[in-house]
Amino acid sequence: MATVLNRLDEPEQVAVPKGADDGYRPSADEVFMNPRQQDYFRAKLQAWKEAILREAAGTLSQLQLDTLREADLTDRASSETDWSIELRTRDRQRKLISKIEAALRRIDEGEYGYCEVTGEPISLARLEARPIATMTVEAQERHERHEKVSREE
Repeated sequence: MATVLNRLDEPEQVAVPKGADDGYRPSADEVFMNPRQQDYFRAKLQAWKEAILREAAGTLSQLQLDTLREADLTDRASSETDWSIELRTRDRQRKLISKIEAALRRIDEGEYGYCEVTGEPISLARLEARPIATMTVEAQERHERHEKVSREE
């Protein structure tokens, strides 16, 4: 049985493609979401998406190559559990790809980097850590508090 592949659920694990990263990092000293910042985040998002797709292709080819050959029931159950976890991870990443694509569309439409609730700029540090963010930290916290209250009722 193949080992479970590395996870790419967090953008920090994805490097910006060579040539697109000349050491530039967005700064608060610049005009917010200027073309250079947009290009930076576009490249970061595309690299993240490509890495996820590469991993998914690797998982698919590994599934096609490996069959459950373990004679021992315990070993087979362990293998099946590993693959179940791997496939659940791939499903989560499939959903993540749609969020990445939505962020890329927002860049194209000039809406990227602005909170969908308040319209305020999302901090560069937040976008750097979570490039698919659609809300400021404060708006996200309010949203989560509201969800928690709604669930408890």
